[in-house]
Amino acid sequence: MHMTYILFIIGFVLLIKGADMLVDGSVSLAKRYGISAIVIGLTIVAFGTSTPELAVNIMSAIRGSTDIAIGNILGSNIANIFLILGVSAIVAPLTVHRNTIAKEIPFSLLAALVVGFLALDSFFDIRATSVLSRGDGFVLLGFFAIFMYYIFGIAKDAPQDVPESEQPQHLSKKKSYLFIFGGLVLLVVGGKWIVDGAIALAQLVGMNESVIGLTVVAVGTSLPELATSVIAARKGQSDIAIGNVVGSNIFNIFWILGISAVIAPLPFSLTEISNIVMTGVASILLFAALFVGKKHTLQRWQGVVFVCIYVGYVVLLLTT
Repeated sequence: MHMTYILFIIGFVLLIKGADMLVDGSVSLAKRYGISAIVIGLTIVAFGTSTPELAVNIMSAIRGSTDIAIGNILGSNIANIFLILGVSAIVAPLTVHRNTIAKEIPFSLLAALVVGFLALDSFFDIRATSVLSRGDGFVLLGFFAIFMYYIFGIAKDAPQDVPESEQPQHLSKKKSYLFIFGGLVLLVVGGKWIVDGAIALAQLVGMNESVIGLTVVAVGTSLPELATSVIAARKGQSDIAIGNVVGSNIFNIFWILGISAVIAPLPFSLTEISNIVMTGVASILLFAALFVGKKHTLQRWQGVVFVCIYVGYVVLLLTT
């Protein structure tokens, strides 16, 4: 049993390292084949930072631990906005481009609304069970395809070059493939150990799997986003800090939750439905914060408020 907890901690290390290797390998390979920097950033890197959530959710869905799968995604999205953007804004105020405010943040809100609509079967039919079915999973993947179409539309008009300081690590072709393969292996192994440990931890402390997924697993799998956004904020690159979080939230629901539902239908409890609402509220508050005080900027005091909201949310989860 103690070994399970040790592997649980090691699993997070493997997830983060695996995601890092996968991103480095993928970006380097893409560069070799002449794919533009903006497309790499909006696709490969964005996928890479969401791979910890993907690994955990696939393992959870296969094992039937659907509460962890749901909690991981909703918890990650809530942590991304309140905790990660909050901490990033405290490090340095984040200025947001109009396109992100007008399109991408509303798209992340749409993701929460869509998953809520699909999961709330009992709201429309009292005899039905609230569940994200395999058909619903395909609907989510359809929305993800629309989002990717939008991303590639942006890429056509975006500049092709980035400063040398932002260039990804250059690897040989062989090393690039090794990094991609090794990263995927670490993600799969780390994902399995985290799911096993989370289940054991939930049983030990008498906490349900949903709360474990919403807190410990969600924050753990969001560590790549946290590191990326905080470093970007320190370097004054607000677009990366904000885009990383907003893009990850969209990927998490449409791509990862969609795949998870296709693998195994995901039943939603009242607690999980309330967390869909919290996910939507987080996007609304982010949107509203950009029009309070200094326009189009997430200021330090707003970052403090966001972090306080997240701390209050976790305390509420653990005490109810």
